[in-house]
Amino acid sequence: MAISIDLNADLGEGLGPGRMGDDAALLGIVTSANIACGFHAGDPAIMRRTCELAAANSVAIGAHVSYADLTGFGRRFIDVDPVELRDGVSYQLGALQAMARAVGTEVTYVKPHGMLYNTIVHHPVQAQAVVDGVRACSQLPIMGLSGSVVLRLAADAGLRTVTEAFVDRAYNVDGTLVSRRLPGAVLHDAEAIAERTVRMVTSGQVTAADGTDIGIHCESLCVHGDTPDAVHIAAAVRRALQQAGVALAACTA
Repeated sequence: MAISIDLNADLGEGLGPGRMGDDAALLGIVTSANIACGFHAGDPAIMRRTCELAAANSVAIGAHVSYADLTGFGRRFIDVDPVELRDGVSYQLGALQAMARAVGTEVTYVKPHGMLYNTIVHHPVQAQAVVDGVRACSQLPIMGLSGSVVLRLAADAGLRTVTEAFVDRAYNVDGTLVSRRLPGAVLHDAEAIAERTVRMVTSGQVTAADGTDIGIHCESLCVHGDTPDAVHIAAAVRRALQQAGVALAACTA
């Protein structure tokens, strides 16, 4: 049976005249785009333009919802009231859906960003708030880390879940991501990343930061758009997967 995998990237993460990463190039490589919704990055013009570029490249669009943390790029924990978090998720999803529809396409999934993503791996109150925020205005799938609390709660609520792995991030032995504050948390060698990714997809194994091989399950693979050489990394990963006989296709389109 042929293996198929989604390849996604975090895009639209500029603000005003500032830009981060090469979205246009990445949209020629990936199959899904996690587009910032204005809380950690992005603004209406960037959101609409990124949706337009995604549609032109037949790339699926996901709402990359976040804590309200522009100055911290959404990478700081916020002990936010769950009702506020719920409403913030609905607000971000609704805003991106409006921009997507303005250019003739649709949002097809939701992926939390940064510290919110990592927090709802284990934080049931915030995880439930995210699920409630999605369900308040849609029945869209939620993308997250395999084994996370948010995916369990999403499934309990009747939402489809999409498991994700990161090609350019190191893993702890428990399957969580190594903190960005630690050395080696972000990977940069494109060829080594590509080889590692093929192993993740074809054998369900990855080597954790301590050298232990652990199991990993994913339906989608993420390349961070703000990682240096993200385009080179994404291209190397796509090429290696195709050479290994793995098909690339959006899993939520």
